[in-house]
Amino acid sequence: MKNTAPVTISHLENMKRQGENIAMLTCYDATFASAMDQAGVDIILIGDSMGMVVQGRSSTVGVSVEEIAYHTACVACGVDRTFVLADMPFGSYHDEATAMENAVDLLAAGGVMVKLEGAGPMIPIVDYLTSRGVPVCAHLGLTPQSVNQLGGFKVQAREEEDARQLLEDAQAMQQAGAQMLVLECVPAELGRKVSEQLEMPVIGIGAGAACDGQVLVMHDMLGLGRRVPKFVANFMQGSDSIGAAFEKYVSDVRSGSFPAKEHEY
Repeated sequence: MKNTAPVTISHLENMKRQGENIAMLTCYDATFASAMDQAGVDIILIGDSMGMVVQGRSSTVGVSVEEIAYHTACVACGVDRTFVLADMPFGSYHDEATAMENAVDLLAAGGVMVKLEGAGPMIPIVDYLTSRGVPVCAHLGLTPQSVNQLGGFKVQAREEEDARQLLEDAQAMQQAGAQMLVLECVPAELGRKVSEQLEMPVIGIGAGAACDGQVLVMHDMLGLGRRVPKFVANFMQGSDSIGAAFEKYVSDVRSGSFPAKEHEY
């Protein structure tokens, strides 16, 4: 019998403890959200990836809080069970007061948790938010909002010192109160170390199979992406419907068959 109880952060933490892989996808509207909910997707991320896959921009930088809030409300209307995670877009959390105001807007729209990118000056921001009741997901590794600063979309923390710093940043984020981490485009061995050393769930995207869960951009996993990264698989291949593709994704993440070695760095 399919579990219809709403997914909570406690549920996700328990999945990590029990070694049950977590399946996350991006989504931006009620119809696709409902299909994901029925397929058993654990977390829906209303990602600022919409800037690229929905709005046609070259990066995520131009997405606004109002746009994320609108799409979060749409997604929230389409789910009964799935955990709703809302991205905080570029420029929306540069100081404590701004971060709090924008996080409240996203939670009011239907988000259960907000996600922000980076460490360093973001650590006290996370502490400020979480101490005031805002659930936070951190995002380290390749941080798309900083793509111009990073010199493009490329694998991060390949060098030993960079890997050490990323692990320290992840631990600092957890200490500041973050309850989940998205880890993007890092070597698989680093993904394993981070997942093993943190208590909070670590959701990988191009970070190896040893993470506590996986996330992909919906358009990419349906074979619609214009630029397909190495870590993406096309789940429409062999599926007779979009709903079946979502179910295949959940099944493959749960079993550990996705990501495979060819999807790792």
